[in-house]
Amino acid sequence: MTGYLKKGRAVKYNRNVYQALTMITQFGINMLVPIFLCSFAGMFLDKKLGTSFWMIVLFFVGTLAGFTNVFRFAKRIYETPAVTRRRSTTPVRDSGESAADLQQEAADDQNAQKRGEL
Repeated sequence: MTGYLKKGRAVKYNRNVYQALTMITQFGINMLVPIFLCSFAGMFLDKKLGTSFWMIVLFFVGTLAGFTNVFRFAKRIYETPAVTRRRSTTPVRDSGESAADLQQEAADDQNAQKRGEL
């Protein structure tokens, strides 16, 4: 019995660690991909047009796009309740429900889960 509990905790811990690593990786990808794409597009335009400023301009455009991506991702994570975030990756319904309603719904789900209804 105690081995099972230890194993269950270890699985939950590993899942949390993997979720955190996934989130960190997504932040990096959301930031770096637009920067690289815009920088390479700028280098391509500089070669084709014989100019020397498109790479710098598009680098800053890519940086702005990357920060926007990261901001939106962080905002979506912050607005999603922790209980919902653990169960699925779908965003919270935007039906005018207040935070108190969502917390009550999460508490009801947890109680039902404890009773074995879910």
